[in-house]
Parts: sequence; structure tokens; C-alpha cells
Amino acid sequence: MFRRGLFYSYLTIYLRHFLGLSVTTTTLFATLPMIVSVISQRYIWGVISDRYQKRRLLILWGEIIAGILTVVLWYLHILPDDKAMAGYIIIIGLSVIELFWSMSNIGWSALISDIYEESRRGSIMGKLESFGGLGRMLGVLSGGLLYDGFGQQFSGWGFYHGALFFISSGAMFLSTLPMLMVPEGGVSSLEKEQIITRETSRYNPRIFQIFIVAMALINFGRNSISVTLAQYLTLPGGFHLSSMTLGNIVNIRSVAIILTGLVSGMVGKRLGAGNYLTVGTGISVLSLLILGMFETIELVCLSSFLMGVSEVIISAASYELASIYIPPEKRGKLFSVFNATFFLSWGIAATCIAGPITDLLIQAGRSAVSAYQVSFNVAAAMTASGMILLFVLFAYARRSP
Repeated sequence: MFRRGLFYSYLTIYLRHFLGLSVTTTTLFATLPMIVSVISQRYIWGVISDRYQKRRLLILWGEIIAGILTVVLWYLHILPDDKAMAGYIIIIGLSVIELFWSMSNIGWSALISDIYEESRRGSIMGKLESFGGLGRMLGVLSGGLLYDGFGQQFSGWGFYHGALFFISSGAMFLSTLPMLMVPEGGVSSLEKEQIITRETSRYNPRIFQIFIVAMALINFGRNSISVTLAQYLTLPGGFHLSSMTLGNIVNIRSVAIILTGLVSGMVGKRLGAGNYLTVGTGISVLSLLILGMFETIELVCLSSFLMGVSEVIISAASYELASIYIPPEKRGKLFSVFNATFFLSWGIAATCIAGPITDLLIQAGRSAVSAYQVSFNVAAAMTASGMILLFVLFAYARRSP
């Protein structure tokens, strides 16, 4: 999470304002890698994980290979004189990196269900989100300082001269060290037979399918603005925030993640995973509506805080439900489907929804601020539709045997 806060919080600004790509084109740095991630998780790493019941090994190799390729990507993107070409190299390069980094994604998803009992998974996810929020905060602060060379260089210096690439790579290498102390995970043949009688009997394909559609709508809605929000907040005709001020607002979200993660397990147990997920989705809708309707920095800060709260709740509650709906022997393959609702939303939703809406409205004569706000309101409507489908899911689940 340190690496993600450091790198991705500012990459969209670098692509848009330094390399000159359009709003829609900048979203491709999320869309194409996430498509590669989903396909490779489902058809390569998920299959390998289920067949050999290896989790930690996938995480270790995924982080190491991605760390090496991140340094290579920096070198390749500074070779062309054309800035737009440099941007496309970053987009394509991140897609190649994601082919291998997705090993780590599928590994941890299955590993948590392997080593923790069902009753503890939601609480564990909340605690991990809290630790991740701290890492994200430190990453955002570091990225804000390095993006323009501590205010002594041009905007984009941190990417162009490699500091952000090098530190991101180092963070991935360091992340492998604590993983050496984590058990391998996996389910043995004997364990599988014992668990199947307890958990697999509850597997209902129809319930899982409805759940996946609901999560796709929720994640596509709330994450469709993840790439464009930083652009909106740094608009010359709008808030025009500096990289450091932007980092402070992003870190309000990180503070919310840390605080919510500490109490998430306790609150989630009291409400139940289904109710908890619904509450988190409602908070996400509210945060998007605030962005789409108001233009004061105070309310932007409130929206950022609510986004952090909802992020933890949605992540913890949806994972807990997924771990219940997915049978143990299919954790690799079906968790890849569950992960797809998040990973694809981070890119495709921006490319197909937020980006085009913003670009088309600007071309039609709307102000840039207004165009971005319309995309935020559309995102809120999509997230709300996912919440409605959750009510359908829970009603159907209660009637099912």
C-alpha cells in the first residue's frame, strides 16, 4: 500500500499534465493492466494455485518480478523524445508487469481464507486495511515530496528522473521479507475432505453470481473516479491544488482507513457481513454525491474521509461474504472472479465511464469542473444500483435452502 500511494496517486497527473495524454487515454494505465491481471489470475495463477495449493510462493515471485520490471519500465519510458509515446510505453509496460504481479494478488486472496477461520476473516481484513492505510499515507506523503523534487524541480521530476520508480521497486522487494515468516497456506487432501462437508455444502452458484454482479456495480461505480479525481483537484480552473496539498487530502482518506480498520472487525460482527456491506456502500454513494454537488475544499475533505471509511467496510465485508460463498477447493479460480470486480473497476470504469463523460462534456462546451462533477454523479448512481442488488441478493439467500 505504501507503493500504491507513492506511485499511483500521482501517475495520473504525470500522464495528463506532463506527458499530455487525454483524460480517457490516461485511464488506460489502469484499464489495460487490470484486464491482464484478471485474465492471468483466472486462467494462469488461479489454476496453478488450486492445482498445487501454493499461495506464499506466488506472492514472493510476483513481487520480485514486478520490482525488477518496474526499474526496466522507467528506463524504457525516457528513451523516446515524444512525450505521448513515453506515456504509451508506461501504459503497455504496466500491463506486462501486471501479468506477473497478479501472482501476488491471487496468492494473498486465497491465503487469508486458508490460514484464518471463517469467523475471523472479516476482522483480519479490517486490520490489514488499517495497516495498509498507514502505508498508503506514508507513500502519498513521500510521493508528494518527490513528484516535484521537494518543490525544487519541475512537476513530474519524480517520475521522469526515476525516483518514484526506484522507491516503488524497493518497496516490492522489502515486502517479500515478512512474507518469509508466513505459512505457505493451501489445503491438503485430508483437510479438503474435512472442510468440504462444512463449507462446500453451502455453495450456491446462483447466489455467488448475484453477489459478483452486485460487487461489480459497486466497485465500478466507486472506483470509476479513482484515476480522474486527482486531475479534477489539480485543475487550473478549479481547486488547482499543489501535489503536497493533494497528498494531504488523499491522506485524509488514509486516516479514515486506519481508524475504521481498527474497529471494523467488532462492528462487522455486530451488524453481520451483509448489513455491514450495505452500510459501507451507502457511505460510498454519499461521498460521491458530495463531490458531484459541491465545490468547497471542506466538503472535498469530508468526501475523502467517507471514501476511506467505505473502502475498509466494503473490502472487509465483501471478502468475508466471498470466503463464505466460495468452496475451499475452488478458492484460486473463484477468488480470481471476485478480484476481477475490483481490479477491472479500477481501470475499465474510468476508461468507459468517467473518462469519456468528462471528455465529451468538455468538447461540448461545459466547463472542466462541471464535466468532472457529472462523472462523479454517474458514479454515485451506479454504486447505488449495486446496493439495490444487494437487497435482492440477501432476500434470495434467505429463501434458498
